[in-house]
Amino acid sequence: ERGGNNSFTHEALTLKYKLDNQFELVFVVGFQKILTLTYVDKLIDDVHKEFRDKYRNEFQQKGTLGLLNGTFDFKDDFMRLLRDAEESSKVRAPTVMKTFEQSLKSQKTVKCMIETRGEKPKEKVKNKKNKGSKKEGTEAVAAPGKASVGDKQPSTAGDREELTKDEILQKNREEFFKRHMKAGEKSSKSPKPEAQKEKGKKPRVWDLGNSNAKVLDYSNSATNGSTEACPVEEFDPDIALGDRNREPGRLYDLEYESDDEVEEEKVIQNPSKPSTKKGGLGGMFGMLKGLVGSKSLTREDMDPVLEKMKDHLIAKNVAAEIAVQLCESVAKKLEGKVMGTFTTVTSTVKQALQEALVQILQPQRRVDVLRDVMDAQRHRRPYVVTFCGVNGVGKSTNLAKISFWLIENGFSVLIAACDTFRAGAVEQLRTHTRRLNALHPPESHGGRTMVQLYEKGYGKDAAGIAMEAISYARNQGFDVVLVDTAGRMQDNAPLMTALAKLIAVNAPDLVLFVGEALVGNEAVDQLVKFNKALADHSMAQTPRLIDGIVLTKFDTIDDKVGAAISMTYITSKPIVFVGTGQTYCDLRSLNAKAVVAALMKA
Repeated sequence: ERGGNNSFTHEALTLKYKLDNQFELVFVVGFQKILTLTYVDKLIDDVHKEFRDKYRNEFQQKGTLGLLNGTFDFKDDFMRLLRDAEESSKVRAPTVMKTFEQSLKSQKTVKCMIETRGEKPKEKVKNKKNKGSKKEGTEAVAAPGKASVGDKQPSTAGDREELTKDEILQKNREEFFKRHMKAGEKSSKSPKPEAQKEKGKKPRVWDLGNSNAKVLDYSNSATNGSTEACPVEEFDPDIALGDRNREPGRLYDLEYESDDEVEEEKVIQNPSKPSTKKGGLGGMFGMLKGLVGSKSLTREDMDPVLEKMKDHLIAKNVAAEIAVQLCESVAKKLEGKVMGTFTTVTSTVKQALQEALVQILQPQRRVDVLRDVMDAQRHRRPYVVTFCGVNGVGKSTNLAKISFWLIENGFSVLIAACDTFRAGAVEQLRTHTRRLNALHPPESHGGRTMVQLYEKGYGKDAAGIAMEAISYARNQGFDVVLVDTAGRMQDNAPLMTALAKLIAVNAPDLVLFVGEALVGNEAVDQLVKFNKALADHSMAQTPRLIDGIVLTKFDTIDDKVGAAISMTYITSKPIVFVGTGQTYCDLRSLNAKAVVAALMKA
């Protein structure tokens, strides 16, 4: 159950269900999707209540195992409840209009509704009175002001009479010059009008650059498929590989040490000292402990714990909307469930949330790339993987890591440089190809070049380059084609259309969305809009959507691993690879329990 949604649609049918956690029962009703039955919710509630009350004693005496052998004669009761529900939906009386006596107008007297000419409503008269009082106040304030000005005037006239005419003229001249000088200073401070700039833009030409676009066009070059285009590069392999003691070709799981394991180690090391933590619960869960003995859980019991859980998940980078839905789902799963004698509400809720998170991180369809590549080999065709995602998440870097992992497992790789937009994208892949060829030279593989780059330069149609690369790989006998695409924001409609076209035309075996572990709410927006764009711009009846996720920059987030939950919750697709560093060996498979342990850490 995800987010408290209690319905499921399969082809032409809709199923609605209700859980009874106290007796571990599930009530399901099925009906045709095309019908809009308003009484379904009432029917399932009535059946739930009637069935539980009728057989309550049997549930309590025999328990769950007794139910398997029990017989329930409930058909007549069900038919009666169904008829009642159907009739209740039909017998709804139409809304009747109010009579005049029931309306507010009837309560008014005739006298209060009569208006005579010249008279105005009382409210308006009151407002006018207030306005009149304001005017009187302002006049009263203005009057002393005028009087003060009048008082000043005779005093200035008296001063002027005392001065001679020559002195008055001299004083007036000085005042005139002062005013004139101030005006000159102001005009000098004002900026001078700049000369009008020439209209139109001129392209900037860099000293070391080349303005000729033909130089960047590699369409007619004969570099594709030739080992001379990617000469072997000499460099320190320890820098590129990192761990030299690892097993070649193995994809290790993510590792994380939970609080419980740390606590067990402390207990073993210091057996004399009693453990301060009880039951491995600490931090956010320590405040909410409360022993409950053989009691069925209610929503009021769980609400404070769930509120703390929600805040904790959001702090760990889980998208806010998904954190709310997860807590709602756990509440519905536990409501009415009978707890043990020495269990706390907090521990019960925490355990249920952990189980839900592990289930979310382990989707039904598991992507096994090596098995699928071998299956494609049997059909004598290359296995095609397309990488997509927003800008700067590490598509090209993780493509190189996956190439290295495939080469170590004995598969040859062709990298298709379909990012024809970003400056340096082709050169970046060319450098990775040289490095990978240096780590796995043809001499170590019977003279066979294990990785090559298919490039056509910049400014070309990415879908066309991918098609040519797949055709080239089929002719040359490559096992895997890895298609690198340009980064694009999920709101950019033209670029999303181009990506949908590339996927629709070339029909890759695996479409991987590359997302970084640093994002929170943005992860939901990216995945929803990428899937929506692929569905909207595809011409097929069943559009091709994202098949799996590559989670990058996992080494930068410590225990804030919420992006993994957000991404898998939204798409129901597995996280196939996890990028954990800068070397070719920093690639891991997702360990659901390790991620959940990091997520639940206080």
